[in-house]
Parts: sequence; structure tokens; C-alpha cells
Amino acid sequence: MGARHGLRRGHAAAASACPFLAFAVVLLALPSLAAGDTHYYTFNVQMTNVTRLCVTKSIPTVNGQFPGPKLTVREGDRLVVKVHNHINYNVSFHWHGVRQLRNGWADGPSYITQCPIQGGQSYTYDFTITGQRGTLWWHAHFSWLRVHLYGPLVILPKRGEGYPFPRPYKEVPIHFGEWFNGDTETIINQALLTGGGPNISDAYTFNGLPGPTYNCSAQDMADTYKLKVKPGRTYMLRLINSALNDELFFGIANHTLTVVEADANYVKPFTVQTLVISPGQTMNVLLTTPPNPSSPSYAMAISPYTNTQGTFDNTTAAAILEYAPTPASRMSLPLPSLPLYNDTGAVTNFSRNFRSLASAEYPAVVPQAPDRHLLFTVGLGTDPCNLSNQTCQGPNGTKFAASINNNSFFRPRTALLEAHYQRRYAGVLLANFPTTPPHPFNYTGTPPNNTFVQHGTRVVPLAFNTSVELVLQGTSIQGAESHPLHLHGYDFYVVGQGFGNFDPVNDPPKYNLVDPVERNTISVPTAGWVALRFFADNPGVWLMHCHFDVHLSWGLSMAWLVNDGPLPNQKMLPPPSDLPKC
Repeated sequence: MGARHGLRRGHAAAASACPFLAFAVVLLALPSLAAGDTHYYTFNVQMTNVTRLCVTKSIPTVNGQFPGPKLTVREGDRLVVKVHNHINYNVSFHWHGVRQLRNGWADGPSYITQCPIQGGQSYTYDFTITGQRGTLWWHAHFSWLRVHLYGPLVILPKRGEGYPFPRPYKEVPIHFGEWFNGDTETIINQALLTGGGPNISDAYTFNGLPGPTYNCSAQDMADTYKLKVKPGRTYMLRLINSALNDELFFGIANHTLTVVEADANYVKPFTVQTLVISPGQTMNVLLTTPPNPSSPSYAMAISPYTNTQGTFDNTTAAAILEYAPTPASRMSLPLPSLPLYNDTGAVTNFSRNFRSLASAEYPAVVPQAPDRHLLFTVGLGTDPCNLSNQTCQGPNGTKFAASINNNSFFRPRTALLEAHYQRRYAGVLLANFPTTPPHPFNYTGTPPNNTFVQHGTRVVPLAFNTSVELVLQGTSIQGAESHPLHLHGYDFYVVGQGFGNFDPVNDPPKYNLVDPVERNTISVPTAGWVALRFFADNPGVWLMHCHFDVHLSWGLSMAWLVNDGPLPNQKMLPPPSDLPKC
């Protein structure tokens, strides 16, 4: 059976008071992990009182922790997580970036691969990590519950295998997140009712803590995350953007960062002062501390990147890189110089650095002659107002909507994967998702007069092992902005990107087909496009969606239906006996 790893009640209580203590405890336990082990965790989803920004509210947590517990495995290990739902909301959990080979039942998005776990019910996620190592994460995948329900998933290399870079002195997961003083379920439900944009967050956070730049937190060091380091050491920061609706710049004053991994795929190392990370993305960076630092403390900071025409949380959150304890004056530490909130040039320059290792040990197996070429427009739109005797709060009295190829995803009445496995599609889904824009227009120019979207639960069917090229084209409807798109069940190669409208004649010759970066989440550039390639070698039904949860709520998602292959090891596994019912 291998080693048994769980979260004992005593550890959960300690982590509730100091979640970083829990990280340290697990880190010390790593030498006991053996390749091929089975690791057991129990998730008790419960309401817990948490105070931030001088506001105490009851939020959903896992085992009373916010952020939730870190899960640590090795490549090739099996992970078994039993979830008990003790709250009044439905819930499900997604293991973001895990490929879930043939096992979509463990993927987690509600109404796609499973019905949600209802209050008082349980479900066991049981899956094996195959061919992956690095930093991923887990989060709730129902409504906006992931604002509080998230945690790191650290996949170490197989025993005896190291990193393709010098081993760091210490590894530290850091979640970037958002804090809302209000109840987020009330916020999104009200927005969907009125058709307007939802209320924005009140703060950004480092591992759940907003830090000293916010009025209330400035007087409470317990609300500030501190990363204690030693001079002359190299630390690997496992960065995770779990923010609900914001891409974020990150930097550390007077320090540089070397990027070595993206979305659990190694990259050719490159060094930067500032990085940008989209919701859903993970990034491993090396921080080498100077042997003789000039100050005992430095500020770390995150701030938003956006081109939205609506309101957004235009604040900066800070944390402290601490070489030695310092007096309260540390609060006035100068922040790192981060780009302006709308600096698309800085984002572009950073994004161009990413390249796969493309080595003998970590090859880049890029589809060279794709079987299918698809073009998806991604962006916002509108719905007619259906409020009686009232005006909706969206553009020109309409309701905000979002779509891919003008199809706004409509939640089915049962899980798509279950319908596919049983071959009972009637009344659940249609296999006619448009693979090219149904109404071509100047996508990044003047928007069309009619911005209403269509609604439906439609999928793109693919034969097993089809090679796919997908171009994601941003639009300027309701304003051009970037959209972080996440594909479940797969990694993909980012072979090209640019601004304006994709040119099918002149742009493909510029593709990088040698060492493109491999990711599971990529931002479609503001008023631009990005080209992806992948092999459809994982049978099942797999969601692809914007990782801005407000856009996901408005329907910016679709699903791929990948059929079984001819061989036994190319077919979906049968569903588990405890699969939740709708």
C-alpha cells in the first residue's frame, strides 16, 4: 500500500492559526515519501470564521485552513482524497493541471465531469500522477467557491531524479489570491440577476494575507506574510495565481527572479525583475539571496494587469522578505517597481521569454502537421434584459455575457462525462460547437452592432489522437482585454501569438515548432491571438474556459469530447461507485 499521509486534527488546528507552519511541517516530512506511494488525504469542507481587513466572516474552508492544505506527492504516485461536504453549498474539486489520463471522473468541474457533491455527501477523488512533476494546485470548481477553497499540489520528481537546475536550499509555495469583505456567492448571484459587473475584491493576498498596504492590516503584523530567508542561499518559490478575476504582476525589491518552470513544465531559465502570472497559472522561480544584504527586510508586491473598461481592484498587496527581524518601521519599506496596470508591452516582453527545455530527457513533442485547424473567438457580449419593469445594469441596458465563437456555455442538467459514457446525449449536449466564428468581423476593430450571444451546451468531438491546432482570437466587443484560457485534461504547446487579427497565411510560418512552451493555461493577448497545438490522446469530456471566474459565470467556456481509441489502454475508465448524482 505504501506510506499513508493524512492531515491529523492537531495539524489542521495548528495550520488554521498559522498556515505557513503547516507548509513547513509537510516539507520536513518529504524524505519519507517513496516513489509509487499512495497518499491519503481527507478534506472536510466546513464553515470557518476568518478575519481579514478587520472583517470577520464565515467562509468555506478545507479542514479549517485558509488557504487549504498543501498536498505533496511524487511523479508516479497515487493520490486519494476523500471529500466530505459539511456546508450548505454544492462543491467539487479540480486538480488544476493534472492530466487525469482516462480518468475524467477525478477532474472535478461541476456538471462537466461530475455532478457536484451536495451538502452532507462525500466523494473520493482517486488518481495517479503520470508523467508530470512541478507545481500545480487544487481548487473548488463550483460557482465562486474557489475564492477560499484552494491549496498547493506539489509534485516532486521520482526518487533518484533531480531538477534540471541546482537543487534549491528550500522550496516555498506562495498563493496569490483575492479577499472580499462581502460574501462572494451573494456578489456573483446579484450580478447575474442584474446583468452588471460584480463588486470587485477589497484586497489581494499572499497566502491568504493582505499585508500592510491596506488600512486595517497596516497595524496587524499577523495579516502580513513574511518569507524568512538566509543570505547566500537559493530558494525556489512555487508561485500560484489563485486570484478570482485578476492577472498579477509580481516582484521583490532589489532582487531578481529566475523562471525555471511554468504550469509544471520545465522551461529554459531566464531572469527578470518583474513577472506576470494569470489566474490558474503556476510558475517556479529561483530567488538567490545576496551574501551581504544591505537591508534586513525587503518588500514583495503584487498588483493587477488589466485593460478592462470596467472597475477592477487597483490596489497593491505587499509581503516581506525577511533576513532578520526588524522594528515596526519595516512597514515603510519601498515597494518594488511594478508596471502600470495596463502595460501590455511589459506583459508581452515577459511572455516572449518562455521556451521548453526540448532536451533528450524533456523533449518537446510538438504536432508538426495538425489534422484539425480551429479558430475560436474569445470575448464578451450581451444578453437581452429579462427583468420586468427594470433596466439591466449591463451595456446599454442589456446583461453582460461572454462566449467562444458566439456560443455562451449553458450548464447542463447532468454531467457531460456521464452522458458521454452512457451515450445518452439527448437533452444534455450537442456535438455541433462551431469550430470557426459563425459571424466573421474585424475581431480587434470596431465591434458589430449586434453583440447578443447564442446559448447552448455544445462540444467539439475529436477522434482519439487527433492532432489539433487551435487559434484563440481575442475580440474588442465590450473592450479588448486578455483572457486566461485553461484546458482541462491536457497540456498544449504555445506555438505562436500576436496582436490584431490572426492571419492564416502569414502568421503560421512564424510559429515556433522547435521549443515552444508547454502549458495548461494561457492568456489570449489583449486585442490579439495565440496559437496552440496538442494531441487529443486523453479520452473523455474536457472543459476549456476563461479563468476569470466572472467570465466563466457569463458563459466563456466550451468542452472537447475526445472519443476512445481502439486499444484497451486508450479507453475511458468506468465511473467510480460513489460518483455524485445531480
